[in-house]
Amino acid sequence: MAWRAILSVLFLISSNFEGGAVGAPQVPCYFIFGDSLADNGNNNNLETDAKANYPPYGIDFPDGATGRFTNGRTYVDMIAELLGFDEFIPPFATANGSDILRGVNYASGGAGILDETGQQLGDRISLNHQLQNHLVMISRIREMLGADAATYLNQCAYTIWMGSNDYINNYLMPDIYPTSKLYTPVQYADVLIEQYKQQLKTLYSYGARRLAIFGLSEIGCTPAEISEFGTNGSQCVDKIDNEVVLFDDRLKPLINELNCELTGAKFVYANTYGISTTAVPAVPVSSSTCCEVKEDYQCIPFRTPCPNRSMHSYYDGFHPTETVHMEVAVIGYRALLSSDAYPFDIRVSRGSEEGYSEIKR
Repeated sequence: MAWRAILSVLFLISSNFEGGAVGAPQVPCYFIFGDSLADNGNNNNLETDAKANYPPYGIDFPDGATGRFTNGRTYVDMIAELLGFDEFIPPFATANGSDILRGVNYASGGAGILDETGQQLGDRISLNHQLQNHLVMISRIREMLGADAATYLNQCAYTIWMGSNDYINNYLMPDIYPTSKLYTPVQYADVLIEQYKQQLKTLYSYGARRLAIFGLSEIGCTPAEISEFGTNGSQCVDKIDNEVVLFDDRLKPLINELNCELTGAKFVYANTYGISTTAVPAVPVSSSTCCEVKEDYQCIPFRTPCPNRSMHSYYDGFHPTETVHMEVAVIGYRALLSSDAYPFDIRVSRGSEEGYSEIKR
């Protein structure tokens, strides 16, 4: 892989972030679906253990601890900036008025493709519930835009990254969930993909045409899973990653199927597998947590985190640092290799009816 090119892109995008977005947004709005990797405050007022609205979370974020499960910005914050938005997309929990016209973030820590996923954590907003919340917002947008609402929603950007918790907080917890006893890893991946397919089609029926779907990363490389299961001499928990790959292997063909079946759909597959261990590959990157963690592998409140956060892949036991989030944004928005995103990346060409930018192969 062209590591120098990746580092150059990371540097340039980092500079763009610090300087703020320039010009009009490439799309009128941006809607975000996902779990704790994208949550920007939706869990703050829920009865749940999955919360990040306290220091040291947000230590590098302009507004401090907002509910983001990292030290700074998330990949969706960065994609929003790359799309030209000069403000972060608001969480569903606080979005109101005309602000919803530039998009809404529905992501929720602990959420999964399956409704029961994450139930041991407490309240969370599953993907099905996020879709219901989106329908509420669509109703409000229709009130504001009338007959133009459908065309408006077709032009928006959408991203979704789901499935991690269906493994971490479901399949890999046999004492709480029966799924690992009911399904083999292959069968479970099939169950998830079939449910996901219906949810993506529902999102399409709500107006989504430019949708980037992020694949699962190496869950077996998280400090929490390594601590829980051990690696047997490997760098990561291979058994877990072998199960995750089964899901990812089905995701790309699903994107092909949906693009062929759904008129006008320009769905993108963003390949995030492997980034947890290769962020900023030109320098040594620690796989240990940057903050001191509790038994649930989230940060202990108000403890001072590591000073060299850009040199860590993981902030707490599960969640990556801003450094890794930046590479996810690069892979999805400005793919350098054909293996990064398929069949397009997220970049929207101004004045182009095609929407996404083709990747040179």
